[in-house]
Amino acid sequence: MTVERKPMNIRAQNLLVIMSDEHNADFMGCAGHKYVKTPNLDALAARGTRFDAAYTNCPICVPARASLATGRYIHQIGYWDNAIAYDGRIEGWGHRLQDAGMRVESIGKLHYRNGGDPTGFDKQHIPMHIKDGVGMVQGSVRGQFPDFQRPPPRPGAGQIAPGAGPGETSYTRYDRKIAEIACDWIANAGNTRNDKPWVLFVSFVSPHYPLIAPPEFFEMYRAQELPLPLLEPRSGYQSHPWSERLTRLHSGLDVTPDVVRRALASYAALCTFVDAQIGYVLRALDRAGLTASTRIAYTSDHGELAGSRGMWGKSTMYREATGVPMILAGSDVPSAKVSRTPVSLVDMYPTILDATGLPVEDRTLPGRSLFDFANSPDDLERLAFSEYHAMGSPSGAYMIRQGRYKYHHYVGYRPELFDVESDPNEVHDLAADPAYAATLAACERKLREIVDPEATDKRAKADQKALVEAHGGPEAVFARARGGKNFTEIPPEVEAIL
Repeated sequence: MTVERKPMNIRAQNLLVIMSDEHNADFMGCAGHKYVKTPNLDALAARGTRFDAAYTNCPICVPARASLATGRYIHQIGYWDNAIAYDGRIEGWGHRLQDAGMRVESIGKLHYRNGGDPTGFDKQHIPMHIKDGVGMVQGSVRGQFPDFQRPPPRPGAGQIAPGAGPGETSYTRYDRKIAEIACDWIANAGNTRNDKPWVLFVSFVSPHYPLIAPPEFFEMYRAQELPLPLLEPRSGYQSHPWSERLTRLHSGLDVTPDVVRRALASYAALCTFVDAQIGYVLRALDRAGLTASTRIAYTSDHGELAGSRGMWGKSTMYREATGVPMILAGSDVPSAKVSRTPVSLVDMYPTILDATGLPVEDRTLPGRSLFDFANSPDDLERLAFSEYHAMGSPSGAYMIRQGRYKYHHYVGYRPELFDVESDPNEVHDLAADPAYAATLAACERKLREIVDPEATDKRAKADQKALVEAHGGPEAVFARARGGKNFTEIPPEVEAIL
């Protein structure tokens, strides 16, 4: 049964929200990983509460960040993919803070439409948004043009693993600059009298691919010691039919175990690298004398498959992609606690309002404050939800996690059901087992209480078709995309100062 909760009386304080990009929730020492070194996140979890059943509301960057900004599910707001980005038309927590006269600023990656839209920040420091305010329109082509022969995936998508190794990229240089500016911002805040709490949103790009890690971090890992991912095609794993198209887009091609281990070492090194940048920011709070008066929330926009099921990237309903790290620390948060309550990015909206002393006035929001969950017994019957309508998917995909079960619904394809208590790695699909027929039906009913899967699939594809046609049709869209990278580049004006 759902655990009853009474609203908490939270003291208003500053809030530092730290976000990374594509951080697999298992790749932290505090999550039990035997190899990955994340001392700063481990220390943060030790003085706060870590949520080990946290999920993104969409396993791809732009929609996930729109969901976090607005506190709403993707089908409620219509930011479907990496070309339909948050533009402020639906107000979010940033607007609430501004209306209350609080200082709210961002540093780093936002992945919104552009810096000129009213997205709830007083100032955006070195932001990264979708390229030219347009983004990856080719990802909006999802079968709406039956006569169009989609070109094969760009080599970059399949080269995630083979391209791994030591080095510096514009992304790692960008993250170092984000940390530097955040430290300066915090030092200035410590020297400034603030009558009201402030919120600073610090958003790093790592450990997002390319899997090229600074040498001093790459050298921390011995690739040959890392275990191979589970469910590799070479060992006989067969992809779900819905995932076949995504496998072609997100695979590491037919790579050897040594290449896979090298890629894992690079990804682990990037996790340690971003942990180090987070450490700089947290120590800046200490130096400024603000630690006691500032709460900290850490999360990521989505996970990373990290070679599992023969795939790299995200975009699936499996835990590696939909699971995210989530830590809350500071006043009114139990220390050294691990909460098993299912939570998701939409819970950040009420959490931010709680932290700064503002009431949650909109009762239509699906999220609930993490303070409530941190200070209550685990509510295993609480439901977490995710969905995907973006690049490579033949139809809409949906996930619910409630209790011990995780259910995947694919429009036009067979479902999947996993008992994540006995099978946390989601190896054994129970959907076809007659013994679980009632559980499967109950999961589908719960899903349909949240969303109409078929109608939403049609609506997403219609919006995406209109967008593609506005850009000249699929042929023109793919012609413009030819030769480009399969990840957002650092804006030239930001690149110039790195």
